[in-house]
Amino acid sequence: MNKTMKIALIPAAALLLAACSSSPSGADYDKIALQVKQNSFQAKGIATMDRLQPDEANSLCSAADVAGKPLDEKTAKAIEAAELKTVKMPSDGKFLGDWKEGEKIAQSGRGLTWSDKADAANGGNCYNCHQMDKKEISFGNLGPSLYNYGKLRGVTDPNAAASKAIVEYTWGKLWNARAYNACSQMPRAGHKGILTEKQLQHVMALLLDPKSPVNQ
Repeated sequence: MNKTMKIALIPAAALLLAACSSSPSGADYDKIALQVKQNSFQAKGIATMDRLQPDEANSLCSAADVAGKPLDEKTAKAIEAAELKTVKMPSDGKFLGDWKEGEKIAQSGRGLTWSDKADAANGGNCYNCHQMDKKEISFGNLGPSLYNYGKLRGVTDPNAAASKAIVEYTWGKLWNARAYNACSQMPRAGHKGILTEKQLQHVMALLLDPKSPVNQ
């Protein structure tokens, strides 16, 4: 262990010793973990220290995960209601862009590291959790397969009135997945500014355009 790491751990060790005068609570361990992170990391480029601060939804879901049980229904519904309020519909009223651009975004995991520029376009990293094309031989399975996403939901014309509900739901899911699943592990691409509105429109086209390879 290097000298810097030893120094960083001193305050956390002191806090642990203080907590051990009685049985440490979950809150005590949370404070220790946060202090270790704050002492071990430093802001660099666009990776700033605010990334270490969980929002309320993250804190509640993490606590439930540690406890080994799901959130109670009341808390889950409260999170979903609050997150739903963050969803912003397209400013130009258009939900779909170019599926070819959407495919590039979905297959890119680039962005948000300290070496990236603040104005650089991020990737969606969708491939890391979902299958999207039957030709893919390597993809993540943390999330469900998105192959035939629009086709399976009967979206033959995304602009038709009959498709409105699924189109708006898909937009909301991409913008902030926790609006529909309180502890979803899916990145809140719109709400957290990971993808721009235009990028989201392109990903929407990938999922819903009948000409997209997703729906072939």
